[in-house]
Parts: sequence; structure tokens; C-alpha cells
Amino acid sequence: MSANTASRQSALAALWSVMCKELRDISRDRRTLVLALLLGPLLYPLLMIGMGSLAETRARTQLDRELEVPTVGIERAPNLVAFLATQGIRAVKAPDDVDGAIARQEVDVALRIDASYANDWRAGKPALVEIVSDTTRRDSEIPSARVRAALNGYRDQVGALRLLARGIDPSVTRAVSVGSRDLATEEAKRGLMLSAIMPYLLILMSFVGGAYLIMDATAGERERQSLEPLLATPAARGAIVSGKIAAACAMGLLSLVLTLLAFKASAQMSSGVGRMLDVSFASIGRMLLVLLPMLFIGTTLLTWLSAAAKSMKEAQSHMTWLMLLPMIPTIALVVNPVKTQPWQFMVPFLAQNQMLLKVIRGEVIDLRTWAIYLGAGFGVAALLWFAAVRRYHQERLAISG
Repeated sequence: MSANTASRQSALAALWSVMCKELRDISRDRRTLVLALLLGPLLYPLLMIGMGSLAETRARTQLDRELEVPTVGIERAPNLVAFLATQGIRAVKAPDDVDGAIARQEVDVALRIDASYANDWRAGKPALVEIVSDTTRRDSEIPSARVRAALNGYRDQVGALRLLARGIDPSVTRAVSVGSRDLATEEAKRGLMLSAIMPYLLILMSFVGGAYLIMDATAGERERQSLEPLLATPAARGAIVSGKIAAACAMGLLSLVLTLLAFKASAQMSSGVGRMLDVSFASIGRMLLVLLPMLFIGTTLLTWLSAAAKSMKEAQSHMTWLMLLPMIPTIALVVNPVKTQPWQFMVPFLAQNQMLLKVIRGEVIDLRTWAIYLGAGFGVAALLWFAAVRRYHQERLAISG
């Protein structure tokens, strides 16, 4: 057996020993282990289904029930009021201060019929009816849309009757008949709501999935002064670091698998919006492959950061800004939506977001995109691993205080 082969076997044996040691250590802390493995699988599906159910209930309630709309000048347009009643919208007397009532959220939407409405109506002129609402209030979206749609219908109907009364075909006013053809697939439509929050949750979980184990295995051991005996062994520093990273990745991977399976199981047990979470095992596999590079990136980055910390408290202080990193692409894409381009699959967090969106939308990911994504992702993880190994070569690492 050559010296190189023996050296490799020794490094693998050391890696395996360190990995088993770290997993055995965290298994002794049952409460931490349960929180690390089960918090995501239990919390995230409940969060997604709960949000979807609340949104669905709100929309169904506001769309089906009769809508009372405070109306200023209700006596000026009896025909309009009667028409609105046929659309499930009942005009009621408005309070003295309509604007104030909307500002205080006592009223979602109101109507103001202009004082000259009757005169303009008889003269065949456009009669003014104002929709009063606060567009920054989410509660007013559906009521305002219902009122606007009803007013537009009334306008079109009366306009057509006026033309017919004059012997004119109403269709002559429509120079162009505008149609639409939606190319969105059913998978993309079902995934529209999920695309807003699901990528962020999955990226965050993969990024910090092994956080506690790796911080305890580095900063925690340094604080307990148990890292120095480990570094004093003949094992290579690279094998020690890799063993710790492998243990954290194994724990994070198990938590990810449980979370994705929980999403599927919760979708099968729910109804309505929850059905949108019903992904196939093939989709779960693709999501897992997408999240693997982020799991390695997060674990190696935390290893590098924790190696410089002298205590668990100092290492945990990094979590505040680390948990904000996955939000960057989500916020950026909301503010400035961009078309998918190859370079995006090389940028951490943005790449994961774009790949998960493709999976959620049911789009086919070609081999070139996979190659760019996996090459860039694991390349970044390899650089961070190398940086962590170099930091472990610093002798002051074994000195606490």
C-alpha cells in the first residue's frame, strides 16, 4: 500500500470519527436535537397552509357576502343604487366624515355621487361617481374591485342602451376587440402564491440548518476548552474540519428531507389553497438537489465564522445578519423583477431562488442550467471550506478567553 493511499485512508477515518463524535454529542441533547430536526418540518407547512387558508377565507367572505357601501348623495342616482343592489352591493347612508371613517378603518370603500350627477345624466354627459378608498389598505382591495367592476358594468350597459335608442349599433364604438391567451401552465398558476414565500423559507432552512451543531462543534468546544485535545491528535486539520462540516450537513439534510415530506403530507391532508403544495416526489428530489449547495455554503461559512469566535454567544451573534441574506433576492425580485438569465444561476441565494421558482412553476431545467448552478454552488462551498481549513491551522484557535 502506497503512502498516499494510507494517508487518504487515515484522513477518511479521522473524518468519519469526528463526524460520528459530533453527531453523538448533539444526540445527547435531546431537546436541541428535536428542535433542530422537527421545528422546520412542523412549523413551515403549518405557516404556509395557515396563510393560504386565511387568504382563501378572507377572499371568499368578501366576495360572497353582501357588501354595504356608504354613499354620499345616495338620493341623486336611484337607478344606479338599484343596479348595484342586483350585484350584491347595497348603498347605505354615508357618515358625515367619509374620509375620516376610511382613515380610521371603519369603512373599507365608499362612493361619492357628484351633485351635478342628475343634470349630467339627463344631458347625456358623463356623470361623476367617485370611489373613495385607501389603496394602501389590503382590506379594501376586494371591496374596491367589486364596486369598480359593478360601476364599469353599469356604464357599459347604459352606454349601449343610449346608442341603441339612437339607432346605432353599440359595437361600432369598439374599434378593436381585445382578447387574451394565457400561456401559464396550471403548475405555474398553482405555484404563484407559493413563489412569494416558499423559496425564502427553504433557502433559509438549508442555509442555517446545521447552524447549532457547527457552532457548538467549533465555538462551543473552544469555550469549553475541549477543542485543543482534538487538534492535538495526529489527525489532519482538514479531516477534522470536514468531519464537523459533514456532521452538520447530515443533520441539515435530514431536516430538509423531513420538511419537504411534511409539505407534501400537509398538502394531502388539507383542502383549497393547501392543494397547491401537493408536489410529486420528483419535484421534492429536484428541490433537494437545488438546496444541497446552499446547505454546504451555509455550513462552511458558519464554520469559518465560528472558528474565529471565542464563545457560543459570539458565534450566535452572526445569526442576525446571516438570516437576512436569503431575503435579499426575494426583496430585489419584488422591487425589480428581472428575466431569467444564465448569470443568475451563479449568484448565491439568487440562484437558489430562481431554481426553486422553476421547480414550483413546473418548468423543465436543462442540463446546462444544472451544470452552471451546481458548479457555481459547490465551487463557492469549496472556497469556504478551504478558508475554514486555513483558519483551523491557526494555533490560537485552541486558546480560549
